[in-house]
Amino acid sequence: MSGQIKGEKIYRGIPVSAGVCRGKVLVLHQARHVIARRRIADTELAGEIKRFEQALVRTRQQMVEIQRRVIQNTGASEGDIFDAHMLMLEDRVVIDEVIRMIQEQKSNADFAFHTVTDRYIAAMAREEDEFFRERVDVLRDTSGRVLDNLLEVKDSFDLKRLNEPCILVGHDLSPSMTAQLDRKYVLGFATDIGGKTSHTAILARSLDIPAIVGAQTLSEELETGDYALLDGYNGTVIVNPTDQTLFEYGQLAQIQASLNEKLREIQNQPAVTLDGKTIHLSANIEDQHDIESVLAHGAEGVGLFRTEFLFINRDQLPTEEEQYQVYRQVAAALKPHPVIIRTLDLGGDKFASHLQLAREMNPFLGWRAIRFCLAQPEMFRAQIRAILRASPEGRVKMMYPMISGLDELNQANALVEKCKAELRADQIPFNEAMKIGAMIEIPSAALIADALAKKVSFFSIGSNDLIQYTLAADRTNEKVSHLYEPTHPAILRLIKMTVDAAHAHGIWAGVCGEIAGDPVLTPLLLGLGVDELSAAPAVLDQVKYIIRRVKLSEARELATFALASESSAEIFARCVKFARETAPSLFEGQS
Repeated sequence: MSGQIKGEKIYRGIPVSAGVCRGKVLVLHQARHVIARRRIADTELAGEIKRFEQALVRTRQQMVEIQRRVIQNTGASEGDIFDAHMLMLEDRVVIDEVIRMIQEQKSNADFAFHTVTDRYIAAMAREEDEFFRERVDVLRDTSGRVLDNLLEVKDSFDLKRLNEPCILVGHDLSPSMTAQLDRKYVLGFATDIGGKTSHTAILARSLDIPAIVGAQTLSEELETGDYALLDGYNGTVIVNPTDQTLFEYGQLAQIQASLNEKLREIQNQPAVTLDGKTIHLSANIEDQHDIESVLAHGAEGVGLFRTEFLFINRDQLPTEEEQYQVYRQVAAALKPHPVIIRTLDLGGDKFASHLQLAREMNPFLGWRAIRFCLAQPEMFRAQIRAILRASPEGRVKMMYPMISGLDELNQANALVEKCKAELRADQIPFNEAMKIGAMIEIPSAALIADALAKKVSFFSIGSNDLIQYTLAADRTNEKVSHLYEPTHPAILRLIKMTVDAAHAHGIWAGVCGEIAGDPVLTPLLLGLGVDELSAAPAVLDQVKYIIRRVKLSEARELATFALASESSAEIFARCVKFARETAPSLFEGQS
């Protein structure tokens, strides 16, 4: 226990959100539910069922409010995390089973609900199918909240009531709990379990809170009131740091301040290599509220406008007019820079609750993105018309997600031509020459990129999906996250194949996935011939910094080495070495 900690002691975990903080520790010990079976009289059964249904309603209201705050504070893509929670609360299989147990076994609602969900959690945890296993945490989080409402349990650590800054330490932080963190009072957090791609880690990065996960027994070792320093760069928690340690971290803070000043100096400078190659740096956005961030970080427009936010967390589909107004606003605010609008990418882990889509065994390989849109032509037509109508307001471009072959591309293009004809007939203005591109995020698309390139004006490589589909490794599942390797030789060859096919047909190719915002991988992508990088606005400064310090000739040598290598680890190590030697200021203070 921490009472035995005398001097400085260091605990190590997985760094998931950069930054350093120090302060008092608050250890979160979650209250356990005490659930006893009670026999319910026949006359009380209807009331017990109503109590259960009211608990579901209250839980849903709580989750909607949490999701609203997350979207407001961090963006729609992070709010998507809670769509899975909503689906759990509407799962008729579970609900009907609980009600049946209340009626047939005369059980109290909390015992019935706990029994049923516990059985599902155990079954999912045993499943080899990742679709089920990755949802265990979601079901635990959601069922725990339902039980809180059934038992009228007040959270023993209501994070909304924090009144002084602290470092949170716990066995785990559920996504719904993480979403409630107030940056004024939560300096950072560390958990015993979790991985780099867990939902909690994603939210920590979005909230810009230093965080560490996977620290094993940390919550058992520390006590509330301990003084600690949390290093989100290197994944360490230092309890009772010495004066020397504090001095060293003070120097790190100075280094970071110096780097931030250097990054500010180049915000409005072009992303051009030392030997004159210009790379187009764009931003990924969720909605019109991101415009300010795009401009603040010197992005040259938008390389990925995710339009899903218009379709989720609402009771009905957005109209053509609603969509048009949003697209027009973004295009007008950022002109003369381009804005690339991705058509609807619902499905997978993103759902629109009002559409009442049937549950799929493997949604990432199912009815999503362009497949879903082509099967819903009226909904797709409204979006295409809205984008076309917005096109005169600036340099609007459009791209289709998850193209797997020529048939899908031809069908989508045919619908665009039909929409153009309708607008002409109604004398509604649009840009006749609006560029249309395809996202390359499925191996089949990369393999036929030469054929697809004849039908589009550009490619945007969605590396997140391309990696997980190629390697059969869900990046959100910590059990297989070690297999999610951006430098896997197969991934690099698919990227190179796509870029070469684009250039052979006179079009450009960009990358809009997570690797586009990683300065360690920037030189490699340049060497592979990528023309454009699109990432979260906040990381563009670092990407531009390393671009302006690299020679394209050296980046090509790095890519040549990588394409000839058979080892992901060897390629990544060479990328790290190259990046650190090229832009050492970006990596000072990081192990």
